Amino acid sequence: MFIKNHYERAVLDFLRSRSVPYLRVHEAKRSVFSGTKFKSFDLVVYPEYQGNILVDVKGRKWPYLSRGGKRYWENWVTAEDLESLRHWEMVFGQGFRAAFVFCYWLTEPENLPVQTGIHAFGGHKYGFLLVWLSDYTDNMRLRSRRWRTVSMGAARFRELAQPLEDVLWPG
Repeated sequence: MFIKNHYERAVLDFLRSRSVPYLRVHEAKRSVFSGTKFKSFDLVVYPEYQGNILVDVKGRKWPYLSRGGKRYWENWVTAEDLESLRHWEMVFGQGFRAAFVFCYWLTEPENLPVQTGIHAFGGHKYGFLLVWLSDYTDNMRLRSRRWRTVSMGAARFRELAQPLEDVLWPG
């Protein structure tokens, strides 16, 4: 099946190019559990050197251009993203840990202050940062009540986010 989202395609290409086993979850299907619906996450990643990871890919442009200029380290997620990923981590249980992988489309890679493991795909450059769901939840703040979104401050995000390749191949 063709994936329209170029951010998710970039993450999949990164994993394939490094022979990391994964299972893609069909994003259009929602599972029903205890009479409620939960949003599907994107991937189950099976790294060789640690437990399995339930991944929700979040694509962001770096930098993001807004009315106020350039914004860096956009890392917002929805309340539904949090609730669903937390749910799936409980369902899968021991041996599985949930995380957001922020896939940054690097429009200015020369200005990147943190090493993210730059990956070329489809004529663009991407960087991948992983934040564990538990760290995100412990450090998030309300971004928009109306849109039910939360985010982490940029400084704290930079402290907690890890290059995906460092998580997959520690040490």
